[in-house]
Amino acid sequence: MNKATTLLLSHTSHSYADWIRNQLGKGYQHALLVYEEWYRTGHVTGHHPAFKNAQALLQEILALTDFSVLPLSTNLTDGKTGKFLLKTADGLEIESVLIPMQAGGTLCVSSQVGCRMGCAFCETGRMGLLRNLTAQEILSQLFIARFHLNFSVRNIVFMGMGEPFDNYDMVMQAVKILTDAHGFGLGHNHITVSTSGCLDGIYRLLQETNPLPNLAVSLNAPTDELRNKLMPINRKHPLKEMHEALSTFCQQTGKQVLVAYVLIKGQNDGLEQADQLADYLKGLDVKINIIPYNPQSHDRYQPPDQDILEAFTKRLRDRGYYTLLRQTKGQKIMAACGQLGNLELKRKKREIASLSILSEP
Repeated sequence: MNKATTLLLSHTSHSYADWIRNQLGKGYQHALLVYEEWYRTGHVTGHHPAFKNAQALLQEILALTDFSVLPLSTNLTDGKTGKFLLKTADGLEIESVLIPMQAGGTLCVSSQVGCRMGCAFCETGRMGLLRNLTAQEILSQLFIARFHLNFSVRNIVFMGMGEPFDNYDMVMQAVKILTDAHGFGLGHNHITVSTSGCLDGIYRLLQETNPLPNLAVSLNAPTDELRNKLMPINRKHPLKEMHEALSTFCQQTGKQVLVAYVLIKGQNDGLEQADQLADYLKGLDVKINIIPYNPQSHDRYQPPDQDILEAFTKRLRDRGYYTLLRQTKGQKIMAACGQLGNLELKRKKREIASLSILSEP
């Protein structure tokens, strides 16, 4: 009878070491060494002095450990920006984006395949939700970026495919592993979780003590009427409720919130709307990230003209807000904000579901 194994990419260091000790009745400290070497180098050599007279124990630990990582299926580049795809066991694809920065790179990770939020300007939203990702599938994105693509990751942003708070438990498990001192060892201030407005997730995040990642909110409209049109979640959680949640988050954590605003030509890009946005954000500790709309596979909107982008940004700065104007990168490989997603996967999923129904007795 085969022994049970455990996925290393699903564990914090101490939960893994506890599991090994429960299986073997020993090996806690040696398991920590295995964990640390694998997460920091991508492999296990057994060369640590602690294993000099414990090779049998090392082999027992390795036999109980599943080191599986999702395979890399596609790797694309557009200038310095990269996008890679991982293949899941059930034939789906996960998209991740590599963004070089002056001080270390940023990895944009996905938390779901597809998304059920249905934002009108987002390719992923058109897919609908195919399923949540596991912690292993989320963390495979960093493992591949760091050890297979040799990308120096300083920051992690949960801004890829999916709504992170719609998969809260797995995302927070991934955050715990990302910040584990024996593992990847990222600082919690180098991890940002972005939401389209799932207020339950924001309030759950307030209950986290360690680690507490940064929070970003995709706002995109200064009025309920417009936000209802662009982001259906606003009908459940209107802007007043959002403001209350963000105010509570800022006050209780002392953290600044990143507000993302996708500028869409003729929709939300007027100076009047810039003033409405400035009024709405009063009393909140925020910085604003202005993002030009990026083309989709079937466009319903257009990006704003450069002079409109600059005027909108200037108005917010004049109103006293720290405002960044993001430069568009990765459009050619569908790696820019709002471009991640594969509508063909949605069709294939429907075909599989139909065949399953037809094959039922």
